[in-house]
Amino acid sequence: MWIVYALLGAVFAALTSVLAKIGIENVNSHLATAIRTAVVLVLAWMIVWMTGAHQGVKAISTKSWVFLCLSGAATGLSWFCFYKAIQIGDVSRVTALDKSSLVLTILFAAMFLGEPLSAKVVIGVLLITIGTLIMMF
Repeated sequence: MWIVYALLGAVFAALTSVLAKIGIENVNSHLATAIRTAVVLVLAWMIVWMTGAHQGVKAISTKSWVFLCLSGAATGLSWFCFYKAIQIGDVSRVTALDKSSLVLTILFAAMFLGEPLSAKVVIGVLLITIGTLIMMF
């Protein structure tokens, strides 16, 4: 089932970039990011309440709160940078470079989470990096 959710995530991420590029025309990129964030916030809390997940808030540990907040800050900074980049650049090139975060994620997961770097993963990372560089130049 994770594959279905991952594919849907990819489809929505692709739509996000294209819709944002259309919507950001003549709009300050920071304002556009704030609007997007407000919509995400409302949608996320609607889903939390509709699924009853809000009942788990009290059980969240301090460590989880800290890391979820840090993740949220990283997300916000990523969105601000992404929106500024698509405002001044081609969305296809910006998104290609933005999605190279996959390479960084794999490296960070190996460094900080101890996830293994098999030969297959290393080859995939190299191919993604080469593909990103080809699209950039």
